[in-house]
Amino acid sequence: MDQYPALPAQKRIPLWRDERVLRIIGQLAFLVLVGLIIAYLARNMLANLDQLGIGLSLDFLDTTAGFDIGEHLITYSRSATFLQAFLVGLLNTLLVSGLGILLATILGIFFGVARLSSNYLIQLLARAYIEFLRNVPLLVLLIFLYTGVFIQFPRVREAITLPGPVLISNRGVAVPWGLPTPAFDSYLLILGFGLLLAVAVGAGLTWYGRRAGRAPIAGLWAVLAFLLVAVVGWVALPQPPLSPDLPVVQGLRISGGKTFSPEFMTLLMGLAIYTSAFIADVVRAGIQSVSKGQVEAARSLGLNGFQVMRLVVFPQAMRVIIPPLTSQYLNLTKNSSLAVAIGYPELFHVSGTVLNQSGRAVEVIFIVMAIYLSISLLTSAFMNWYNRRVRLVER
Repeated sequence: MDQYPALPAQKRIPLWRDERVLRIIGQLAFLVLVGLIIAYLARNMLANLDQLGIGLSLDFLDTTAGFDIGEHLITYSRSATFLQAFLVGLLNTLLVSGLGILLATILGIFFGVARLSSNYLIQLLARAYIEFLRNVPLLVLLIFLYTGVFIQFPRVREAITLPGPVLISNRGVAVPWGLPTPAFDSYLLILGFGLLLAVAVGAGLTWYGRRAGRAPIAGLWAVLAFLLVAVVGWVALPQPPLSPDLPVVQGLRISGGKTFSPEFMTLLMGLAIYTSAFIADVVRAGIQSVSKGQVEAARSLGLNGFQVMRLVVFPQAMRVIIPPLTSQYLNLTKNSSLAVAIGYPELFHVSGTVLNQSGRAVEVIFIVMAIYLSISLLTSAFMNWYNRRVRLVER
């Protein structure tokens, strides 16, 4: 006879009471509902377009555009197609977004660190900078910079001349540029070799740092290696790869050099300054997330302020900084569409002209949405990859 009575068999939970099954059923029901709504809206749209005698098609992209675009990175004329016009707008968006992200990151780190300075005046100025920009709409800032700053510069004849020479007028900012010579193609190959060498130096120093337990500035040495190859290649070629083209005032215009329009400068500075205030707050929060004990331990080892920040604080703060930093990069890219208010021909501005010329509202808006979505997904994928690289692995 058993000493202990047998336990009753556990009853199986009915499906209609199982939380896991109910959760899956709820998700499927929600997806079906969303699908039905999308299908209804798409059917309604197609029916209305059919009544107007319009069908969905992308064939209009091969049609002649018939309008000019003031600024373009590739060859473009009014005889080009709508597809080329979209490409011009996309490249302008990528240019201003890329430069804006770079400048905003530099300014954000600077003011974020200054916000925690022990000097009260520096801390107060950084706080005023951040709080002011965080509470001013970006559109208002862009219009102010355009109408109150760049358009108010002197006319071409009275242009402000800075060392370089750099000419600043109400037509934009003209900087020295370079014209390719026959040796330019050879120099591109040298730069390619320099880039490969920089990657090798960075990877080698990173590997050495992990093996030796020391943290050399791999990025700095990689940049120096690239610059060394670039300088040596420039000197070694029989003729310079670029001939200098300096801007000069000729009558009512500026000849030579590269002129950045007031619209481009307004958008670039507006996006960089505005976004840097939010990045500064992200950097401040990331630095403050590192415990004071870490900083005190680093200083007790004899590390100076720069070494403490580079070797101890920032590596731990990055896991807090990167996720919200990704959101700020995405916001900067999407906020570039506000350039329509100042006339810079980025993607959204060009798409509006294409829509008016072609009458293809649905297709144009869909293309613009798909492009912005693709840019956002690629940016997020890169930042997520970088986040995985720098995050701390806890044991």
